[in-house]
Amino acid sequence: MSVTDDVAAGEATAALGPEGLFPQMREALPNLRHDADEWTRRMVRWHFSPETGSPFWLARRDRLGFDPLTDVQGLADLDRFGLFDVAELRRGRARDLLPRGFAGRPFRIVETGGTTGDPCRVVDVTRAHHDVAMYRVALRVRGLEGEDVLAMTPSGPHAYGHFVARLADTWAGAVHFIDFDPRWVKHALRTGGDPDSYVEHLLAQTVPLLERERPGLLFTTSRLLLALAAELPRPLSEYGVRGVCTGGTSCSAEEARHLRAEHLDGVAWIDTYGNTLMGHALQADPLDPGAAPSYHLPPPLAHIRVVDPADPWREVGYGERGRVRITTLLEDLFVPNLLERDSAVRVGPHPWFPWDGVAAVAPFRESGAEPDEGVY
Repeated sequence: MSVTDDVAAGEATAALGPEGLFPQMREALPNLRHDADEWTRRMVRWHFSPETGSPFWLARRDRLGFDPLTDVQGLADLDRFGLFDVAELRRGRARDLLPRGFAGRPFRIVETGGTTGDPCRVVDVTRAHHDVAMYRVALRVRGLEGEDVLAMTPSGPHAYGHFVARLADTWAGAVHFIDFDPRWVKHALRTGGDPDSYVEHLLAQTVPLLERERPGLLFTTSRLLLALAAELPRPLSEYGVRGVCTGGTSCSAEEARHLRAEHLDGVAWIDTYGNTLMGHALQADPLDPGAAPSYHLPPPLAHIRVVDPADPWREVGYGERGRVRITTLLEDLFVPNLLERDSAVRVGPHPWFPWDGVAAVAPFRESGAEPDEGVY
């Protein structure tokens, strides 16, 4: 199928309405069809069996105080692992996370952004394929599949850049990357420096590409979208942009309203909430005009809970704010019960995604500490 045919197919699918989004995702990614308990048993067996498990988890099996192969029968049993200490990932060797069941398979090592300390390094054998399959459906139902891309995103070891490249590869799209190291901005913030000059460096790379290449899709972060919009003399649509896809840093409700009203007329805006360890929580557009969008992490591959910061095993009620706790259940990566650096409001299912989600995501401030979000 040509790119033109692909776009036409996407526009035809969009006419069906967004209520078909999740069924189409399950078609694109059959792993989404599994029951949560059955998938949990499968992933725990994978990571803790001597034949397929990763050295990282096999070395910890005897220290758990229970046998994960017999004592974990469903999702609720993962509480037995307790809270996951992310410092173990920082101290570990990335190759030790590679399951033996993937021996001989090509893989990539991707890193977290290092917002709360040294970065964590994890392996990617199949997870990028999962993310791409789901995100491509999200683009398809909006009629945005098949465009060339400008990636104003972290590059090098960061998962975001790899994801964008693989996504565009599925329709043979061109990707124009800028050179972007988000840790330089965070270093400047932590040492009392001024990050504005680095943002100017990123904008200086981006604006000529917009003018010359006229990409249909722009991938970036909310912080950089705000900076780019202020720099451009014309709305993004006049540069050929049909859709903006953001992730990473948070954006306030007032900033979002400003972007939509002043800079994104005629441009679709798809935001995600996530990171290298959890994956992509996909945006569901609000049912009520003016309401904040919600974000939904797709089970059984991952699970998101909003919990009481004083009691991370107690889930807060709908409409209440708490701290985000995630569990990742992938063949590439098993992370049970990780307290994230974010707070959010718990929301119920959405017609697009029939499971709970989060809204109004913001950095979690513990004991007055301020996280260094930077531009990513």
